[in-house]
Amino acid sequence: MNAAQASAFQANSGFAPSALSVVLLGAVFTVLLLWGVWAMRAAYNGWAEAQLSQRQFTGVVLRIVALYLVLTFFLLS
Repeated sequence: MNAAQASAFQANSGFAPSALSVVLLGAVFTVLLLWGVWAMRAAYNGWAEAQLSQRQFTGVVLRIVALYLVLTFFLLS
């Protein structure tokens, strides 16, 4: 955005565009963390009931951690 657009945005919304960016990034990471916890809990329940092997459970956890790290790199850099 150029200076005129940023000024118009702030005049109409009451906050700076950078504040909106922080809120949206926070919402994305909150949803990602909640989904990750849900997925790991579901995988743990499957592992505890012997429906998933240790290797499958570890794969789920590693994929969630990798997804979080990749999104952190792309969204916060």
